[in-house]
Amino acid sequence: MKLTELVQTGDWKGEKHVPVIEAPDSVSGGEVFKVEVSVGKEIPHPNTTEHHIRWIALYFKPGDGKFPYEVAKLNFESHGESVAGANQGPVFTEPSGTVRMKISVSGTLMAVSYCNIHGLWENSVEIRVE
Repeated sequence: MKLTELVQTGDWKGEKHVPVIEAPDSVSGGEVFKVEVSVGKEIPHPNTTEHHIRWIALYFKPGDGKFPYEVAKLNFESHGESVAGANQGPVFTEPSGTVRMKISVSGTLMAVSYCNIHGLWENSVEIRVE
C-alpha cells in the first residue's frame, strides 16, 4: 500500500475534513501575500480530545517544477485534554492559521490536514504570478 492511496479529497463546502486554502488568484512576483488555511470553514470540525485536527501542512509546487516545497506546518496541540478528564481542559486550539509568503513563479498551493480519526485530507489551488 502507498500513502497516496490513503489521502482523501472532497469539496470543503460539503466535507468538514478538507483543508481550505484562501489565497489570491494572482500575485506580483516577489511581493509578500497572505494564505489562510483552515479545516471546518463551512461545516465545523469537532475539536475535542477524542476527535480533532492535529495539523495542516502547506506546500507550493512551481508550475514547471517536479517537487513541492514545504511552506509551513501548523500544529494544533490543545484539544481540551486535562487531568480532570477529556474535554475538561482550559484550552482548545482551532485548526486555522495564516502564512505570509512570496513566490517568483506561478504554481499550485497544496494543503494536507490530519484528523486523528479520519486520516489525511488534501486540497489545492492554482496561483499565478503576474
